[in-house]
Amino acid sequence: MPALNLIQHHPAEGPGAIAEWARARGITLNVFRADLGQLPPVSAAPAILLGGPYESNAGPTWLEAERQWLTGSLDQGAAVFAICLGAQLLALSLGGDVRRMSRPETGWTTVTFADGQTLKVLEWHEDAIDLPVDAQLLASSDVCEQQMYRVGATRVGLQFHPEWNAESVATLNEHFAEESPLPRGPQDSAAYAAVFGWLQVTLDEWSAASSANR
Repeated sequence: MPALNLIQHHPAEGPGAIAEWARARGITLNVFRADLGQLPPVSAAPAILLGGPYESNAGPTWLEAERQWLTGSLDQGAAVFAICLGAQLLALSLGGDVRRMSRPETGWTTVTFADGQTLKVLEWHEDAIDLPVDAQLLASSDVCEQQMYRVGATRVGLQFHPEWNAESVATLNEHFAEESPLPRGPQDSAAYAAVFGWLQVTLDEWSAASSANR
């Protein structure tokens, strides 16, 4: 996988730690700004979908173009690693649903994986996913059950944000100002390091499965 398409939805929500993972493995990230009308051709090429402050089943007109692109790419067998808004779009394309939560989930949150392991991760979302019928639930939190899911070996959705590092959070806080519920001041470097370690292993597994599936 020398190159990988990455779909970004908002100027303040870039690839973050995913860029570090890609650089260490000699992978070129081809970044497409869907909010600016940029999308790769419909194909079986694997893609990473980031988050963004939009409603996945409504939102701006360019999001409908992305929904159509995603459906077409999935029909061709594309592997997808999707985060937050991206995970909601993926679920919708695979027959799931998205609904508003009774209260948002923000800041550092503990998620518990199916094997009993736990991880502190960053969250900022108001919607929850009702999983497609053939999805496997992989992680949950106290506030939101559907934190991570998989459909087959190569379609993975995360409601949390493992790509957000300290620089990502600083950018989001600067852009959204008082609206941002993310941590400020001195950052928990150990927590970021633990999330990055998990992200590297998870992306390596997804990348290997995607390559084997092509």
